[in-house]
Amino acid sequence: MITPLILYLDVPFATFRESHAREMGKTYPVPPPSTVYGMLLSLVGETNVYRHCGVELAIAMLSKPEKSRILRQMRRFKNTDFSHPENINPAYQEILSNLKCMIWVRSDTEKSQPSLKERIQLAFDHPELVKRFGCLFLGESDQLLKTIKLVPEDYLEGVRRWVIRDYRGELTLPYWVDHVGSRNTRFLRYRVDENSRLSPPDLAWTTIQSPI
Repeated sequence: MITPLILYLDVPFATFRESHAREMGKTYPVPPPSTVYGMLLSLVGETNVYRHCGVELAIAMLSKPEKSRILRQMRRFKNTDFSHPENINPAYQEILSNLKCMIWVRSDTEKSQPSLKERIQLAFDHPELVKRFGCLFLGESDQLLKTIKLVPEDYLEGVRRWVIRDYRGELTLPYWVDHVGSRNTRFLRYRVDENSRLSPPDLAWTTIQSPI
């Protein structure tokens, strides 16, 4: 098995809006695999979400982000005119602060060449070769990453809280999001398990795969 790539992320503020939340912008307590995948595609300048299907991701939280609530303008489409005032309403939104985590990237079963893992390595080794646009964020587009860097497996900062697949788990997180409607969005159940392991448990790996 090829050694996975490991990334360290420091995000001052982040929101991972719950897919089924309606009246308030609730956030997942950890970054969903689909959100991490989208951030990695942005990092390497890839706009085709299907390009790196088959990549496997594992997530370990290094902090316990504080949750706060703010009042902001939210869009809820009641009128076909995008800019109509009826579509903008004040609503509460949850925000996480001081989010630090590690992301493992494994491309053993990926068919695309170069793989996402290889493209991430290239982005750090030769950033001048990457063609991308916009800022890099995790969550919503106004919540930028403070730090993203490659680290070794024995990198030490905080206690690792692994995001583990568990059909009885309390968290239901998307691993694939359908941005045109929602019928093809797919979820898995997870739990957060705190232990001293340096490498991901088998059930910490999630395969990013389109349902179609």
